[in-house]
Amino acid sequence: MSFTPIIPMAGYGGWTFLQRTMDSQKAAFDASPELQRDEDYFREKIGSITSAEELVSDRRLLKVALGAFGLDDEINSRFFIRKVLEEGTEEKSALANRLSDKSYATMAEAFDFKVGATKEAGFADKILSRFSDRQFELAVGEQNNDMRLALNAERELATLAGKSSSDTTKWYTVLGSSPLRNVFQTAFGLPSSFAAIDLDQQVRQMQDKMQSLLGTDSLSALEDPEKMDTLIKRFLTMSQINNSAAAQSPVLQLFQSNGSAGGILSLLA
Repeated sequence: MSFTPIIPMAGYGGWTFLQRTMDSQKAAFDASPELQRDEDYFREKIGSITSAEELVSDRRLLKVALGAFGLDDEINSRFFIRKVLEEGTEEKSALANRLSDKSYATMAEAFDFKVGATKEAGFADKILSRFSDRQFELAVGEQNNDMRLALNAERELATLAGKSSSDTTKWYTVLGSSPLRNVFQTAFGLPSSFAAIDLDQQVRQMQDKMQSLLGTDSLSALEDPEKMDTLIKRFLTMSQINNSAAAQSPVLQLFQSNGSAGGILSLLA
């Protein structure tokens, strides 16, 4: 891409700058020639695609389709993606429903060839909007990966919070998404070994930590922009502390591997 997002500093300060300049930076990014070529090609061709086989056979179309759902790294997994799309999501046993990463299921639902989704009015616009947002996040991540994780969390959690599914189901969705899990584990000061404990226990611990931070254990509360901002601020601050501690001392790295940065700081107080 010809436009590189500007993030002058790490942590919450960098985040507030990015939020303040988001509209202008995103507009400049969207105007980049490479992105425009990808979008023009997708808009021209996607209406004629009627099967998963046709989609995966066109690498340029597949690049956009996968990129719209954060699955860019699967560009060479044509057989796998074809199977995901062909099986759809109606059957519980469908491949997309058995994968922990629900991005595959979301993509399969969007590209429902059984109902001719690609021919529906507005289909190209819907996919391209997702694609440009995700590509901007990737570009941000090349400058600062914490900012990419924060942007992803802001978008994904707002959608998840508004769903009618149970709160436990929503927590399972968080735990099944590596980027979202990273944000919560970092924000809550949980060690990497946390992922090895029983899944139900993980949910309970996450709920306890969220109750302490936000005064509620419900993910639906993240529809409130102030609570979302509190979570992201905590994530960025804790990540910055973790990174600084790791860079400063091998001793701190040893402590950090066995607990949160908050615990380390309390030991050093």
